[in-house]
Amino acid sequence: MGGDLADVRLWAGELEAVHERFVHRFSRLEPRESALAYMRGLIAPLQRKNGWTLAEEAGHAGPDRIHRMLNRIEWDSDEVLDDVRQYVVDHLGDPNAVLVVDDTGFVKKGTRSAGVQRQYSGTAGRTENCQVGVFLAYATDRGRTLLDRRLYLPTSWTDDRDRCRRAGIDDTVVFETKVAMAKAMVRRAIADKIPFRWVTADAAYGFSKGWRSELERADVFHVMATTRHDTVITRWTIDHPVHDLFNGLARQKWKRRSCGNGAHGLRIYDWARVEVRVIARRSVARPQEISYYIAYCPAETTLDDLIRVAGSRWAIEECFQSAKQECGLDDYQVRRYPGWHRHMTLAMAAHACLTVLRARELDTEKAETDPPSSSTSASPKYDG
Repeated sequence: MGGDLADVRLWAGELEAVHERFVHRFSRLEPRESALAYMRGLIAPLQRKNGWTLAEEAGHAGPDRIHRMLNRIEWDSDEVLDDVRQYVVDHLGDPNAVLVVDDTGFVKKGTRSAGVQRQYSGTAGRTENCQVGVFLAYATDRGRTLLDRRLYLPTSWTDDRDRCRRAGIDDTVVFETKVAMAKAMVRRAIADKIPFRWVTADAAYGFSKGWRSELERADVFHVMATTRHDTVITRWTIDHPVHDLFNGLARQKWKRRSCGNGAHGLRIYDWARVEVRVIARRSVARPQEISYYIAYCPAETTLDDLIRVAGSRWAIEECFQSAKQECGLDDYQVRRYPGWHRHMTLAMAAHACLTVLRARELDTEKAETDPPSSSTSASPKYDG
């Protein structure tokens, strides 16, 4: 019991530290307090996290204060996100970090929620009536959390400006592909000087040659999944299909490696690399299943390094899972476009808080189990 109480106090104290980062973004006391109460409710062990249950957890008479904070009171969620990102950098910043792009679906009823329509949801693995958000994750050895978010608006929305206005979508917001959103988020991370070394994404994003070329021109190292139909320039031809590069490849060229931990243990595959910076991942159990990646990296980068970066892509899936289970990422009752971004920002702030607390706990455990160093001093991993 004492340990549980200590944990609650620890979480509460760290949430207040995160909240203190952006409290100046609110001009009035009520929304400041409501934002903190909202984050506390998001990480509380509540079966459902709606306006009423969060209000009850906060000691409010009803959900009005929470609803006003999310939907009516003026505050800029992008400015708050800037402060949350700085909190992440201050506590988890690593120049070898990996930025990971992916999207996730939020199943909804009706047609009034901004961006909702029947569309493919990777979360559900099928077409659903849902909203889709594109996210950017930050993956380091000490933890991984979400850095950016954008609500995808299908053309069924952006072509209907009256419908957009009813959902709080400004006339300046036009249709953007998910790849365009991914580009914008990575550009923002670069402009904000977020420390990182790599970018990775699945084939839905990595197949874009235009984006890969943009990253290469900016000298941003990346390992992007692509499809077997993608082509590359080789010494023999301009448009060489990537899957042809591995036909007849000698058995000893394939190396069995783990690309990280998964829900069921280590993710082990056979991997191979060819000189035109293409790598392939082959299933051990089903060798006919091969995935392909295009890499841009220093010449001395090893296959093991590329495997590690490719495997970092699953970090964002872990973020989605933990943020939904522990921080109410998908448990919201807002229909309007600004409200969606406000909820996501506060849920991401709560998730960043928990991630930092876990990183500290791991640091403490490591310090207690590591043998004493013979050296009198140690170099810090990251000197921000």
